[in-house]
Amino acid sequence: METATVAQRKVPRPRADALRNRERIVAAGREMFVEFGAEVPLDEIARRAGIGNATLYRNFPDRAALQREVVCSVMDRVSEQVEQMLAETGDAFEALSRFVHASADERIGALCPMLSEAFDANHPDLVASRERVEELIATLMGRARNAGQLRPDVAVGDLMIAISQLTRPLPGTACPNMDRFVHRHLQLFLDGLRAPARSELPGAAATMEDLRRA
Repeated sequence: METATVAQRKVPRPRADALRNRERIVAAGREMFVEFGAEVPLDEIARRAGIGNATLYRNFPDRAALQREVVCSVMDRVSEQVEQMLAETGDAFEALSRFVHASADERIGALCPMLSEAFDANHPDLVASRERVEELIATLMGRARNAGQLRPDVAVGDLMIAISQLTRPLPGTACPNMDRFVHRHLQLFLDGLRAPARSELPGAAATMEDLRRA
């Protein structure tokens, strides 16, 4: 049986400048999706990234591909942050609080409008990033709960709904500077998560599966 030659087996590595261009497109896409919404023209994203339209389409053949990469990149950055916090010792609830504030800086809520019916939520890349971040957040919450610091009647879904709602831009042009209140309101929310609970929550805790079925 003949074996493949080294040349045949070798997979070409992307050039450094090609990788930089891709990263610039994703960064610009995230910024502009947050600022202008999911339907921002792709040529404007290319202009923000400092590259030509042909380079953008060579990396991302359509809007859905770029939106998927932006969402995956945000989830992957959040996962990396959680991994760092799980590697630390110390106050478990403080680590959870830092995660919530760091997630707000990713503007998760501003990206929610991209998750429309046309968005392929079951794409393998998206599923892998989502499962990774959900498992890590559940572990972070579990550590705070086991330490007796997190009220027992909340789940990952509750946390992510609150972060998404509090970081989603308000409609209209009369509210352009509301972002400066995000971390203040997140801290109010975090105080409500602390154990012992001061009230009984209506309904059942929201899981991520609940959110996917909604």
